[in-house]
Amino acid sequence: MLTERHLEIFVALAEEGHFGSAAQRVGITQPPLSQGLRRLEALLGVRLFDRERGVSLTEEGALLLPHARRALAALAELRETGAREQADGRRLRLGLAPEVPAPLAAGAAAEVAGAPVRTGERTRIGVTTAPTAVLLNDLAAGRLDIAVIRHPSVLHGLTAGRVILLPTWLLTPAGPHVSHGDGHGDDGGAGGGGAPPRLPVAVRPRAEAPAAHDLFVDTLASRGRRVETVVVSDERAGLALVAAGQAVLVTADDTLTASGVERRAAADPPLPLRLRVAWNPRRPGAGETARTARRFEESLARGVAAPHTSVHSPHGVPARRVAP
Repeated sequence: MLTERHLEIFVALAEEGHFGSAAQRVGITQPPLSQGLRRLEALLGVRLFDRERGVSLTEEGALLLPHARRALAALAELRETGAREQADGRRLRLGLAPEVPAPLAAGAAAEVAGAPVRTGERTRIGVTTAPTAVLLNDLAAGRLDIAVIRHPSVLHGLTAGRVILLPTWLLTPAGPHVSHGDGHGDDGGAGGGGAPPRLPVAVRPRAEAPAAHDLFVDTLASRGRRVETVVVSDERAGLALVAAGQAVLVTADDTLTASGVERRAAADPPLPLRLRVAWNPRRPGAGETARTARRFEESLARGVAAPHTSVHSPHGVPARRVAP
């Protein structure tokens, strides 16, 4: 196997032109230097030096020398970058489902990043926003350390903490003559007997979080009513449909609003946003990652500043009450 020491021997001998000087430069004696050179020539399949009159590069050696220098420079840069990364502190790669309200996520991330400072350590956080299905794939592949995903989700060997319930709001077009599929309003179809038309519920694509999507739709339909949905790319697009009188929207973002849009708590039936913090227990450093995930989970739970909001276990048993 070609090693960094082989390259060091090659470059040192080419620049020194003497076995003894080259050996001293790389910090070994002359016999292992000669052995290393022979091994390198065998690996490359060429003679690098002409030893008949001193030590001089062959034509092949002169051709390969710049490549060896670049390889050594690249290895040195790699070590320097690693040292800087270590000096800058541990890097935490965090993924967030797009439904997570930005202020809540930012507050939890800041708390987790600041916690090691009290012990003299540093943590740098890189944040990615992506659908739950993408976050799970990135966790499995090692591209993320922890992720806040929608629940329920199929974890495929990943680990996740308890379920955190965020309160949600129902956004509807302003005015009294709107019916929709959340259990409020009249049962009438479009124009039937003078009843107001029922508006579809704006939802993100099912493929982003299939199990969570199905639970949401099933909960809407729990009163035995037919539920229609319209797919939107994000909540801003859903808000635009609401403002245009074409849909209703359920959101955990209490800052999402627009002219001509009314807001009320989504409580009949309850439609909380269910979140879990997930990580990969098979990746290197999984123990430290798990501890960080738990800290992030606790920070998220404390950030849910709404009365009567609970943190539940995955089976729906209340774990503890989150204070307002």
